[in-house]
Amino acid sequence: MSLTVKNISVTYNPINQSNTFTSGDFISGQVILDVAKDTQMQSLSVKIKGKAEVYWTERHGKTTVVYSDKEKYYSVERFFVREDKTHGNEMLKDPSGQPYSSVVAPGRHVYPFTFQLPLQHFPPTFKGSVGKVVYTLETKLSRSMRISSKDKAEFHYVPGPDVSNPELMAPQYGSKDKQMKLFTSGSVSMNINTEKMGYYLGEGLKVLAEVQNSSSRAIKPKYCLYEKHSFFARGKRRLHTHDLLKEAGEPIEPNSKKTVTKVLSIPPSLAISILNCRILTVEYRLRVYLDVPYASDPEIKFPVVILPPQPVSGATNRDFGIWNQPPGSNMYPNPPPMAPLAPPLHVVGPPGQFGAPGYYGPPLNSFPDPGYPGPRGPFAPPNYTGPPGQFGPSVSNHSDPSAPPPYQEYQLYPQLPDHPEKS
Repeated sequence: MSLTVKNISVTYNPINQSNTFTSGDFISGQVILDVAKDTQMQSLSVKIKGKAEVYWTERHGKTTVVYSDKEKYYSVERFFVREDKTHGNEMLKDPSGQPYSSVVAPGRHVYPFTFQLPLQHFPPTFKGSVGKVVYTLETKLSRSMRISSKDKAEFHYVPGPDVSNPELMAPQYGSKDKQMKLFTSGSVSMNINTEKMGYYLGEGLKVLAEVQNSSSRAIKPKYCLYEKHSFFARGKRRLHTHDLLKEAGEPIEPNSKKTVTKVLSIPPSLAISILNCRILTVEYRLRVYLDVPYASDPEIKFPVVILPPQPVSGATNRDFGIWNQPPGSNMYPNPPPMAPLAPPLHVVGPPGQFGAPGYYGPPLNSFPDPGYPGPRGPFAPPNYTGPPGQFGPSVSNHSDPSAPPPYQEYQLYPQLPDHPEKS
């Protein structure tokens, strides 16, 4: 930072206790500029951005190959000060409705702004080992013959829950039979049911297992919930898997049949499932298997979708944060107070006392939905060519006639290639 510009920062005002934003929300904040003497500005701007990116390297012999890709969701910039006046629709005005001056006196100067987030559903904020989805506010001060001064603040975006697809709330069913060999004789079979595919953080995942042990040894049902992070670039895939929780049931004695119920608690700290991003995915699997001594374990896998949290009933931007402060209190001492509620971004409205006045620009929801598929680029992930049912659990061709219908593939999002180690 130069001797003239002591500090520049961009901040936003939380609208709820979890400090998250969702589609259609207004995000208001301020650019704060501290200068030591009279300063001439070429431009001062604020920008809101959303994007996903992946980056990793691999060694091939003596060569290091870089794999990277980006997916942009939106980028809108507005100017408080700009020498080029030809783009008047991008200019913000001061609280009195007048243009901001390009010359500022020594001291602190505050520039309020308001954006409205798009109505489309974008991937939630996420940070993984070699990829991330980030949403930011950025400010930039440009002066003649000087290095630009910048600042950036990330905000947490969470899309609204989409439970309109009936497959998310439909029961899942799978069965498996295995004939024992070598050190164990007989056979084992299991029929597994789960109540649904989509779950909220902290919710209980109920598993109903009917196990027929016709072998010569006791067996034990076991349960494993694990995550899959996939990153795509230049036709390559980088996979990260991690077991989140493991639990075991009671042993089932030889030549017996038993029905057991297990409830697994979804950890509240998990990332929301990401299935609508071209360059990265966040998936979850439930693996139910029988621990058979001296034999390979028969298993069934079910996809699990972690849904965004449900909004509080009747809650609005006014229900949280600075609007709830008691008289005379100051929850956020640095930023100035905001306007009660900003007008829509696509209209010209009267200037508020502290909110972004005047013209707000076109609504961000005019941007296209990032959902895949679309025109396939050179770095799009490869087509899924596995046999039907590979995305979900294996389903036996011989099931009880009274059992619920077999699990069908989850078709809400495009299918992805599976992995030989963990599907």
